Parts: sequence; C-alpha cells; structure tokens
Amino acid sequence: MSDSAPSFQTLSSHACFGGTQHFLSHESREIGLPMRFSVYLPPQAQRGPVPALVYLAGLTCNEETFMIKAGAQRLAAEHGIALVAPDTSPRGPAVEQLPGATESWDFGIAAGFYLDATAEPWATHFRMESWIVHELLTLVARRLPIDGQRIGVFGHSMGGHGALTLALRHPGRFASLSAFAPICAPSECPWGEKAFGRYFGTSEDARAQWLAHDAAALMQSQTASPYPDGILVDQGLADRFLVEQLHPERLEAACAAAGQALTLRRHAGYDHGYYFIQSFMADHFAHHARTLCR
Repeated sequence: MSDSAPSFQTLSSHACFGGTQHFLSHESREIGLPMRFSVYLPPQAQRGPVPALVYLAGLTCNEETFMIKAGAQRLAAEHGIALVAPDTSPRGPAVEQLPGATESWDFGIAAGFYLDATAEPWATHFRMESWIVHELLTLVARRLPIDGQRIGVFGHSMGGHGALTLALRHPGRFASLSAFAPICAPSECPWGEKAFGRYFGTSEDARAQWLAHDAAALMQSQTASPYPDGILVDQGLADRFLVEQLHPERLEAACAAAGQALTLRRHAGYDHGYYFIQSFMADHFAHHARTLCR
C-alpha cells in the first residue's frame, strides 16, 4: 500500500458482533467536498481481505441509516463479508446554497440518485456515480482489508435504482446484485422525472441521459445476461410507492426479454420501510454470498 494513496478520517468506531463498525469521511476529488461513508469490518477481516457488499440507501437517508436500522452486521459477521454504505448526496454550505437543494425531501440533499449530474448548478458537486465507482471503492480496497475483486452491490428504493444502474453501467465492477423496492423505471415516474429533469435537463439530448440511468431501459439494451447467478429483488405489496414510483414489472419484462435471470418476490403486507428490509436481509446475504464467498 502506498503512503501517498488517499486516506480518510475516522469519526467513530464501535465493536459489533466481533468486528468493528466504522463511520468515516474523506476529501473527495470527484465531489470536490468532504464525503461521509460507513464500513463494517467482520471479525474475519482481522486475518486478511474479505469480500464486501456496497449498500446504497434511499431518499432522506445517509451513511448511518443502513448500519443502524437494517440489522445487517450480524449476518455480515456470519458470512465474513464487509459492508460499505456511502452517504446519499454531497452536503454542506456549498450544496445548501444551490437553488432547490433543501426545498424538498426527494431532490437535492439526501437525493443524489447515484449519478453524475450534467446540468448546472448540479454538475460541479453531484457526481455520486464517479465518487462511488471510481473513488470510494478504490479507497476502501487500498486502505482496508477488503478484496476489491469481490464486491457486490444492493440498495433500497433510490438506492435500489442506484444498485441496478451502477451494476449495469459498469460491467464487471460488481460481482453480485440485489435490491429492495427499487425505482425500476425512473424515467417514467415522478421521482425520476423530478431528479433527472434537474440533474440532466429536459431537452431531447438530455432525455437520452435519462434512459442511460434507467434500470429497465438499461436491461432492455443488454445483449447477454450480465448476472448469470441471477438478480434478487424484493418488493412489498403494501408499499405506498409501488404503483406510482417503483414499477418492478418494467424490470421484470426487461429481464425476461434480455434472458437475465431475475427472482422478483412480491410480499403481501410489507411496506417500504426498514422492517421490510430487515425481514429479508438474510436472503440477500445468502444471495450475494453464493457469488462472493465461493
């Protein structure tokens, strides 16, 4: 490891299921601002590099949400898998002063949508895709006992959208993929229209970028099955956002057309929150472990 490699600041660390829960920050070159993230290292990391799961959280969340609410550390310790959870957007005075950044819960701060904005004034700092894929994953693999060749990705809602699109946009970067209640066709729902219209613009050329960050559209363009071990998606049928915002049937149809194995499970009585996520977290770990730990 080179001493000149980028590093990070430890904000706090906590013993947890024989491993350690870290909350961290670093000066991001891609974002141009300090960015926070959290990492859980299972006890197996004391003996050498372990595989990792990147979790992308949803609207209104931050780098703490998953680690506090999901109950995932026990499973991570059992499987010997590290957890990495980035914040959901840039933050701080430079972002707060942007018009509209703090006016609503579904755009701006805590709503970065895991993309690189191209429209001003968002293009300077809202570079979440490049931060995660090109900077953060390199940082944790260099500075922590994480095997950078064995990384899976999953997420919830906006983060489920992020997991699906980053995995499809960066072939080979993530070895396994799953999602909880993802936004499957953001170019066709109010959340996506609002975010994409501002981050990319609304011109005809800009709308091509919308489709480049739409999981259903990306899957339709696949010429081969990108995840031969399959993709797992869980969706609650009591989710108040299901009909208007999430559209899992679009992803289901696109996977069928592309020959991509998809396990889409619909659960009666479950809503959009972390009680739903906790209920099926073990299944997602088992799904990823079949690829990451073999």
